[in-house]
Amino acid sequence: MPFSGQSHIRIARPSRDLAAAERFWVDGLGLGVLYRAEGGGAPGEHDLLMMGRPDASWHLELVHEAAAPVQPRPTEEDLLVVYLDGEVPEELVARLVEHGGRRVQSPNPYWNEWGVTVEDPDGYRLVLSTRGWSNS
Repeated sequence: MPFSGQSHIRIARPSRDLAAAERFWVDGLGLGVLYRAEGGGAPGEHDLLMMGRPDASWHLELVHEAAAPVQPRPTEEDLLVVYLDGEVPEELVARLVEHGGRRVQSPNPYWNEWGVTVEDPDGYRLVLSTRGWSNS
């Protein structure tokens, strides 16, 4: 099948600490663990954590290689935006913070007006947007 709007997307990132990231994304946001692999620690082997929702056409993959760790280098504009099409539940934000996140202001006023930004343990930003998404 050629690339289309139905193609599955994987967002892959390095992580300093997969356990901390899992607490944020799974226990905090509510994603499920889709796949997990332990590399064993030898050079070239890495630990892998894939998270998402079974009904989604995307998933988030985090990797860590103990023998040669790659340090995450997120910027303030590296965002994963979830469009909630409604108010951001304060209990969700509190749960993200309780599980290792940090609520931050965005340098882009648009995201401060239309959502809440929470930084994950690796410094990547999740925006919970009050807006809905429509491609029309």
